[in-house]
Amino acid sequence: MLKKTPFHHLHLAAGAKMVEFGGWDMPVQYKNGIVYEHHLVRTKAGIFDVSHMGEIEVKGKDAESFLNRISTNDVTKLVPGKAQYTAMCYEDGGIVDDMIIYKLPHYFMVVVNASNKDKDFDWMKKHLAGDVQLRDESDETALLAVQGPLAEQILQPLTPENLAEIPYYGFVTGKLAGTDMYISRTGYTGEPGFELYFYTDHAESVWNTLLEAGKPFGLEPVGLGCRDTLRTEMGYALYGNDIGRDRNPLEAGLGWITKFDKGEFNGRSALAALKESGLKKRLMGIVLDEKAIPRGHYEVTTLEGTPIGEVTSGTFSPTLEKGIAMAYLETPYAKEGNRVGIRIRNSVQPGTVVRFPFLKK
Repeated sequence: MLKKTPFHHLHLAAGAKMVEFGGWDMPVQYKNGIVYEHHLVRTKAGIFDVSHMGEIEVKGKDAESFLNRISTNDVTKLVPGKAQYTAMCYEDGGIVDDMIIYKLPHYFMVVVNASNKDKDFDWMKKHLAGDVQLRDESDETALLAVQGPLAEQILQPLTPENLAEIPYYGFVTGKLAGTDMYISRTGYTGEPGFELYFYTDHAESVWNTLLEAGKPFGLEPVGLGCRDTLRTEMGYALYGNDIGRDRNPLEAGLGWITKFDKGEFNGRSALAALKESGLKKRLMGIVLDEKAIPRGHYEVTTLEGTPIGEVTSGTFSPTLEKGIAMAYLETPYAKEGNRVGIRIRNSVQPGTVVRFPFLKK
């Protein structure tokens, strides 16, 4: 039995095509299709249901030190009203999950990937130490993302909070659409926008209020299909594709959230050893010369056909109108401007190695 978000019946009423994602029945697209929805978010705004994500409350006088020990980033730098992108690692440096930690006045909220929520919760419980209490808030939490250049303009009339004052990776607790919620300037699209956390009881009223307020600006519901093309254009890693148990943050280009100078944390010794010995692979972008579409697990080669890596995420970029791929490349080839190929249906399609994001803004 697939799980359903509190917006499930609203997706069906809006004509969504539903698919299984991380154990949930989720909208992949609506009537106008993925490319239409992609351009809508890049030029106006779209509303995503991302209530399948997991939310874990972490409380207690040792909550900060506990989170700092199980995550790669420096949690001590957080102040109330700020969020932080980070990851949890196994002792060998492999990635348990990537996540966002929100600091509130008296506790933390940790947002994890839908397919990993139960595994993450168990892993956190196994590493508990000191005065720390964990609570899974996922089933009572609805989460909508309003993303696009018009997002602030659409949402501002619905709240007394000054949205322009919320910095990137900042959030406030306030009312929006008549409902108490966390209003967070975060997202997974590369566009300005907000993620809204509130109790599931208010799901339908908030959804309807947002769409009604956004109608003059072109706001429409959008699905996970365009969420994937949007995040790929930005080079944002997806757990299960670009990062996972057999990948580490340094190879994945997440050295910026791996703070060796903060002291001990899970996986630190293994990651420090990897850094010292030199990385054998790096996650890089590839833009193909033609419109061929690369997919996960396709082989990356030299132009002469020698294997040098593997695609982890690939798609047709609606913005660039070219095939793009995120791929782990052997380090000598992982340099911007290098010419490589991707083997698609037994022919090597040429392309150029680039740094993320693909879409330069």
